[in-house]
Amino acid sequence: MEENQKLPQGVTPEDAQNAVFKKLFWIAVDASKKAYAPYSGFKVGAALLCSDNTVYTGCNVENAAYPLGTCAEKNAICKAVSDGRTDFTAIAIAGSKDEDYSKPCYPCGSCRQVMSEFCDENFKVVVADGYIPLGELLPYNFKL
Repeated sequence: MEENQKLPQGVTPEDAQNAVFKKLFWIAVDASKKAYAPYSGFKVGAALLCSDNTVYTGCNVENAAYPLGTCAEKNAICKAVSDGRTDFTAIAIAGSKDEDYSKPCYPCGSCRQVMSEFCDENFKVVVADGYIPLGELLPYNFKL
């Protein structure tokens, strides 16, 4: 929605934001279906929202040498950064082993730190049951 565009009567800014977040979450669900997870079977998708409403997606990619796997959130962020983007407003994360996406899938500590590199404490992390500001997920991030 454009910044100066008026909302329909009876629709609050919070309603509009929640509609955007719901759509973003389902984009993350779709991204999870592209995950490569032959070892854990846990497929994760992420949908990263930029300030102009561009969305970058990512999925987890596992590796037999476990530490070499990559998280969905980091994949989405790296895709955006490689396109010159760092103006992020929210990320939705969906994960499941059995295609039940009703349970929240929170980012790991490493992904939280990567998010904090580009986003402030008000950046929204959207999961199955709502959203939480990054500052609540990572109150003491590492900074140089």
